[in-house]
Amino acid sequence: MTSQRILWYFADPMCSWCWGFAPVISAIRDAYADRVKIALMLGGLRPGTTEPMMPKGREEILQHWRDVHRMTGQAFIFDGALPGGFVYDTEPPSRAVIAVGEISPEAVFPYFKSVQEAFYAHGRNVVQTDTLADLAQQHNIESRLFLDRFHSEAVRNKTRTHFEITRQSGVRGFPTVLLQDGAGATGLMLTNGYRPFAELQPVIENWLAAS
Repeated sequence: MTSQRILWYFADPMCSWCWGFAPVISAIRDAYADRVKIALMLGGLRPGTTEPMMPKGREEILQHWRDVHRMTGQAFIFDGALPGGFVYDTEPPSRAVIAVGEISPEAVFPYFKSVQEAFYAHGRNVVQTDTLADLAQQHNIESRLFLDRFHSEAVRNKTRTHFEITRQSGVRGFPTVLLQDGAGATGLMLTNGYRPFAELQPVIENWLAAS
């Protein structure tokens, strides 16, 4: 933490409401990246899941997806989504985002969005390492370099640290955005859950003016 103002975005690449929020965080970055540091914190929605998804759980999740689609207009592919045997482990894609950040910090947000789009709009299995490596290549990150970082103990530990910081920050749902004035300062909750940019912009403007 530094004395710099920071907008912390707590999210998970396999969180459907975070996919719904993707245009909002993009708009925030477009409007404020030159005035405030905007940092992504990987929240850990379902890290370490090992059991395949059951039909009841699948239908519950797909209902969430339908709600997100209705409210935000974001694209989803429903036919064939979450096929039998799918394990909803959000640790690998979160770790992939951190690995990309180690290699190319400016690619973190674009890569995060690519993972979201691959999963929700194209039905790709972003728990699989080869899918994550292919997406990294789309951001000009060589597969071997990506895989070396992705499998490293340092990146595994950093991923766990992200999850722990999220818990220690009191974040219990995604997307969550906190506004921090400086080192050790208590964060102002911008949103816990989806809200459109038009609702958030005045709050950000007031925060920046007060700071």
